[in-house]
Amino acid sequence: MKRRNPNVFAPRSTIRSLFATPRTALLLIAGALLMQNAPLSADPSPQPLTIVAFGDSLTAGYMLQPNQSFPAQLQMALEAKGHKVSIVNAGVSGDTTAGGLDRLAWTLQPVPDAVILELGANDALRGSDPAKARANIDSMLTTLKQSNIPVLLAGMKAPSNWGAEYVAAFDAIYPDLAAKHGVALYPFFMDGVALNAKLTQPDGLHPTAEGIAEIVKRILPDVEALVQKAQSTKAAAKN
Repeated sequence: MKRRNPNVFAPRSTIRSLFATPRTALLLIAGALLMQNAPLSADPSPQPLTIVAFGDSLTAGYMLQPNQSFPAQLQMALEAKGHKVSIVNAGVSGDTTAGGLDRLAWTLQPVPDAVILELGANDALRGSDPAKARANIDSMLTTLKQSNIPVLLAGMKAPSNWGAEYVAAFDAIYPDLAAKHGVALYPFFMDGVALNAKLTQPDGLHPTAEGIAEIVKRILPDVEALVQKAQSTKAAAKN
């Protein structure tokens, strides 16, 4: 008995028989169309936004555990709201606006999706010339704007012991520059915490972990608006 060669195709009559039933033909055609239009792979999950918290000891978390700092507590609060973010702690204790200006360029490598700028408290505590602090923050905002990085500017207030003239000159820096550069302003970073003994450390200046939690609660709506702005900016850059 002659054996069939397995490498030889089936006769045409056999192939035609597969399509003898209209229902069978329709199923085969439908299957072919589905395979043609099926995506090769599922879309990857969106990467979290990177937000740099750029500031001094108030940002860094002076005398606090890492998970108690402003960036850490802010990230947890945003994640609880459903936002995919990574908050980078770029706070340096003792930093002034001049120090911030010196290190800004390398802090922006790689370029983040947004920046929270919190500097000036040490300038005010030292009684530094408000004009110099203004110029430094102005330069930082110019750099961020040129890099198309959305910014939330956190304002500071000068202590009253320097006199009314100094306080007026210093406190005006933040609203003036926010308006000039078209960036969002959170008027006073220490709102609700400054001079509150229950929320500050024994030095009367730095927030406790509970103080940071209060700051995060108050600033959170403004940061959520920053997240939306960063998402829009990122999407526009891809188009």
